[in-house]
Amino acid sequence: MHIPKSFAKFLSFFVAFTFFGFAQEFPPIVKYSQSVYLAGIQNWMIAQDANHFLFFANNEGLLEFNGSSWTLYPSPNETIIRSVKVVGDKIYTGCYMEFGYWTRQENNQLKYYSLSKKIKNRIKDDEQFWNILNYDQWIIFQSLDQIYIYDTKTTKFSIITPKNHILKAFEANNSLYFQVANEGLFEIENGKSKLVSNSPVTLNNKIVAIFAIDAGLLLETQSNGFYTFIDAKFNPFFSDADAQIASSSVYSCKQLSDKSFAIGTVSNGIFIISETGKLKYHISQNKGISNNTVLSLFEDIDKNLWIGLDNGINCINLQSPIRSYFDNTGFLGTVYTSLLYNGKLYIGTNQGLFYKNYNSEDSFQFVKGTKGQVWSIFVHQGTLFCGHDSGTFIIENGNAKTIYSSSGTWKFVTVTGQMDLLLQGNYYGISVLQKINNQWTFRNKIEGFNYSSKYFEITNANEIYVSHEYKGVFRFQLDDTFTKSSNFTTYKTPAKGKNASLIKFNNVIYYANKEGIYKLDESKKTFNKDVALSPVFGKDEYTSGKLIVDNSNKLWLFTKNYINYFTLSKLNNQLKIHTISISSTLTNSMLGYENITQLSNSTYLIGTTDGYYTININDLSFKNNSVSISGMSINKLDQKSINCSIKEAGEFKHDENNVIINFTVPEYNKYIYTEYQYLLEGLQEKWSQWSAKTAANYKNLPPGDYVFKVRAKIANSTPENIATYSFTIKKPWYATNLAVIIYFILGFLLAVYIHKTYKKYYRQKERKLIEENNFLLEIAALENEQQLMKLKNEQLSSDMDTKNRELAVSTMSLIKKNELLALIKEDLKHTSIDNSNKSIKSVISTITKNISEEDTWTVFKEAFDNADNDFLKKVKQAHPSLTPNDLRLCAYLRLNLSSKEIAPLLNISVRSVEIKRYRLRKKMDLPHEQGLVEYILYI
Repeated sequence: MHIPKSFAKFLSFFVAFTFFGFAQEFPPIVKYSQSVYLAGIQNWMIAQDANHFLFFANNEGLLEFNGSSWTLYPSPNETIIRSVKVVGDKIYTGCYMEFGYWTRQENNQLKYYSLSKKIKNRIKDDEQFWNILNYDQWIIFQSLDQIYIYDTKTTKFSIITPKNHILKAFEANNSLYFQVANEGLFEIENGKSKLVSNSPVTLNNKIVAIFAIDAGLLLETQSNGFYTFIDAKFNPFFSDADAQIASSSVYSCKQLSDKSFAIGTVSNGIFIISETGKLKYHISQNKGISNNTVLSLFEDIDKNLWIGLDNGINCINLQSPIRSYFDNTGFLGTVYTSLLYNGKLYIGTNQGLFYKNYNSEDSFQFVKGTKGQVWSIFVHQGTLFCGHDSGTFIIENGNAKTIYSSSGTWKFVTVTGQMDLLLQGNYYGISVLQKINNQWTFRNKIEGFNYSSKYFEITNANEIYVSHEYKGVFRFQLDDTFTKSSNFTTYKTPAKGKNASLIKFNNVIYYANKEGIYKLDESKKTFNKDVALSPVFGKDEYTSGKLIVDNSNKLWLFTKNYINYFTLSKLNNQLKIHTISISSTLTNSMLGYENITQLSNSTYLIGTTDGYYTININDLSFKNNSVSISGMSINKLDQKSINCSIKEAGEFKHDENNVIINFTVPEYNKYIYTEYQYLLEGLQEKWSQWSAKTAANYKNLPPGDYVFKVRAKIANSTPENIATYSFTIKKPWYATNLAVIIYFILGFLLAVYIHKTYKKYYRQKERKLIEENNFLLEIAALENEQQLMKLKNEQLSSDMDTKNRELAVSTMSLIKKNELLALIKEDLKHTSIDNSNKSIKSVISTITKNISEEDTWTVFKEAFDNADNDFLKKVKQAHPSLTPNDLRLCAYLRLNLSSKEIAPLLNISVRSVEIKRYRLRKKMDLPHEQGLVEYILYI
């Protein structure tokens, strides 16, 4: 279908007007979705205890939020909890056919105690308890059928049962009221119901809330707005939002501490009107809250407005000095720059340039001709310049006039002493604008430099310093005519860096990258690290080096968890740091393109990816809430955690040494960043680094006594208190004192036993050594005796041999003598025969007497055998074929006589002796290699 061009323009204008026809800035809204708190989507009633912890009547049970963590306590009968009220240290709740209270146990968990079971027979079937009120000592539980009044002192109940359904009960003006369908408004007096009014207002309207006013009561109805009830008469109370509220169906209403009213609707979010009926805020789903159906409202002790929604929980920081403009349509886009000029607020975004009257709820208007990316807005000599992706524009009366279009323009810098000149950093170098005849025009591009000049500054000596994110820092000299560049220099230090920037502050050029902030020494033309400014990037705080100088000469920069600004001291030239505890995740700014603009002495605008927010730095007061330990749990290896008491010191087994300690500051402001620091005495010597962690986890703690300490701070404030918790990890049974004593005794006994054993052992060893030594000595003595005996035997043997030889010689001498005598005898016989001489015969007779009768050989043989152990018998037995002459030769050889010595004894020649020896060898059958004498000596 073809749409006429004129109609398309009208349609786009209508859409833009629809989105921005009511450009209101809202207080910060903190959103908690069901995926965050992990319970049911609907939240019917809200309460807060003395510790500032919040409780929500949720579809799944009682939901608790301590500022750091959510805890769900399931409903006692698995039904929806419809109401909750904190009275003292008890949290009363009501659900389907059940009501009672919860109390905090030693392990910091809540435990439920039923009250309704005492009167179970008096509860009507299918009854649900939608509201709980407190009046002095009484707790009032309201269902749609009855009102149960519980006396906390006597623990008794009284019950009010009207004829028709109860629409709602109220507490106002120190009185209790309730509305009954088709009957009117009643008051409870002395435990009984009393009709207050049955006028058409109470009969035809459902009353949502009742408030006390000076002269009477103020009633909020579901569909017909407010009514005053004074002197028994009803009169309408008009507000700016009556028409919108009437069509939205009011479900909840709450009077706030500043006397204004928060009105929650079924289909149109929340309205906040003043005490006089003036509309302050209308916040719906397309303006910031999570859902248009508001089921419950509650103002906490810090005056934050909590909203229980049909799908989620929201918290509006009404007292915050921060106000947000949220563009959920994307029409406005990401804000890159802003400026307040001539009573109009200009916003430069990636969609173009927009403006509106400042401090008004007018819509933003688009500056024609600026469609596209806007990088900067700058005022000089009464002219408003716009640096744009398409070039440079001058803005006049809501229109844009192009004065330069060769390339995109980043920023503008003035030239000292030449107010008719203006330098602009472009995508491809730097160019000059000049004012001629009261008109600004493009004059020239500076020759010799073509790099992108997103950040640049000029000195009084016409030296230009440029920061290029990918190439680093440059310096070059301009000529007097601002047409040419020379002496181009690239700096090695400081190095290039992601999101780095360069700016002039207090007539000094500064450069910032992830390594720190550097200050230019113009005389030496070098950059030196600034020790005063650089620490802001410590502790991994760097996200962007974007530096911004505002109209009051403050230097701003953004880090991971803070917004920082520096001011000059009034007493010296030192810079003083100021910290705003807002993290980069909350500011939602484009890294490297952070922007802040001064709107008034103390009010600043900070651009974000989905709009902007304003902040009044004079109203930034951080109240340090006390930090408290919210939970302590232990667990054994691979087992579930066990919650422990935090009211008294803990004592745990040796294997329950995995400890998790939770702590919190119940702070619910969106833009307040709480940091914690903790220390475990007995394990750590130094405090941990400041961080947002709300739990400390310690594993495998050794046995010992420990004291856990935690403190908290907001921004640079001083911690208000230190929360402590003491606990002990017991020693295992085998390491207890008793076990140590037993070990000592056993050790002592063992030492004694070992001592005795070793003593006995060494004694036995000593005895054994003595015995061995004695044995060795005996052996040595025996060996000595044996040696001595051997020597003696050898000596005896030698003596024996000598005697044998002597015997043999003596015997041989005797034999020789006998033989000689025999020869003489024979000779004499021959002589005697011839001569018959008596004297010769006498001699023969004498010789015969002196010659032994026994055979001389036999005598020798016997003597030899006696001296040499029957040698001749042994030889004869070994060699039976030997003759007596052979034995005789053996005897001589046994006496180790040589052949020469033997020959005379045998009365033969030496040659004959050798022959006899040879024959003897043959008879003995000796091998060739064995000697005869050797063999005879061996026998």
